[in-house]
Amino acid sequence: MSDTATLSSKFQISIPKAIRSAQHWEAGLIFAFIPKGTGVLLVPVPKRDALNGLARGASAVDYRDRADRF
Repeated sequence: MSDTATLSSKFQISIPKAIRSAQHWEAGLIFAFIPKGTGVLLVPVPKRDALNGLARGASAVDYRDRADRF
């Protein structure tokens, strides 16, 4: 997709409808801005209940910390 947006005088950007529809983004969604070189990565912040069970089955047994690397 090569849609573009313009930064307004109030420092606001409207996300093009094609992108909102493709990503199923709704009004009120919270985003995180992650600096990447000369650009910015825009990532929706997941709701807490969407993260439920994400680490199910994870085990701390045989966990390797970075401190044991050379």
